[in-house]
Amino acid sequence: MKAYAIKLINLILEKMLSDFNHFHSIKRRNLLIYGLLFVTGCMSKQKLNRTPIISSTPILPKTLRLAVTDAVAVGELEEKYEPFRQALSQVLGTSIEFFPVNNYFKAAAALNTHQVDLVWAGPSEYVVIQARSNAVPMIGVKRVNYYTVIVIRKDSGITSLRDLKGKTIDFEHNGSTSTHIGGIKLLIDAGLNPQTDFKSIMSEDDSLMPLIKNRADACSRNPYRYQAALEKDDLSKANFPIIATGEPLPNDVLIMGSHIKLEVINYIKELMLENQNKLIEAILSVEALYNKFQGSSLVSAKDEDYNIIRDVYRAMGQGKFLSI
Repeated sequence: MKAYAIKLINLILEKMLSDFNHFHSIKRRNLLIYGLLFVTGCMSKQKLNRTPIISSTPILPKTLRLAVTDAVAVGELEEKYEPFRQALSQVLGTSIEFFPVNNYFKAAAALNTHQVDLVWAGPSEYVVIQARSNAVPMIGVKRVNYYTVIVIRKDSGITSLRDLKGKTIDFEHNGSTSTHIGGIKLLIDAGLNPQTDFKSIMSEDDSLMPLIKNRADACSRNPYRYQAALEKDDLSKANFPIIATGEPLPNDVLIMGSHIKLEVINYIKELMLENQNKLIEAILSVEALYNKFQGSSLVSAKDEDYNIIRDVYRAMGQGKFLSI
């Protein structure tokens, strides 16, 4: 009986020890699992914290005010640029309003006072505006056949640009890139001094009447106006030949005021380049702009592309226009 009792006690003790070991085994296993989960959680959190934050799309102003330097009145803006305004509004998803300016000096002032946000300017106008406003060049309107030609009368005896020394030359519009600046550039390249070697006049007449009426010995024109002048007055190229042709001129440029954030400007540029077919189509839908911009495309604009214009202003003794 005593031996049986001892054996029973030993069995009970062994069972208790077995249960005790099993309990601690489970406890150790659970502790290991919880530990692994904790470490994994920490690593996941660390990985999450290292994930870069994706920037949101720039928010455009609810309204952008647009000026065009060759359209001085609201009526002219609406007549020539309304389709472009509508297309640009659709592309950007924001309202575009016209803001008329009398000249490019007024455009610069409007940019500085934040009255206007976006200005479409010619190359020579751009360098004047940029010098007075720190405007940011954004989009260039690249035109085909955008260069200068010098035209004379066949019976004038003039055969080269050098022969124009001491003569009178009509540059049509003061400050015009294609007729004035481009023409001066051609004469400088031929070795003539624009301040002393010839007389400059500005007829404000895009025909060839200054030649026909002997008011000028040569006319500086762009190709499409030269061709239009021949057709308008039934003139022949043989009687009014071109004696010099210039290199392609810098592009028209859409500039943004420096008060607009750079990320917004870059976003607008991206949208305009991606949707340029729609914008060019809107421009060409206007008869008055068709000949001027036929075959055009939109490109990214760079300030250094306009240094050639600055060089001509300085050569003419008009470097004051390049500073405030």
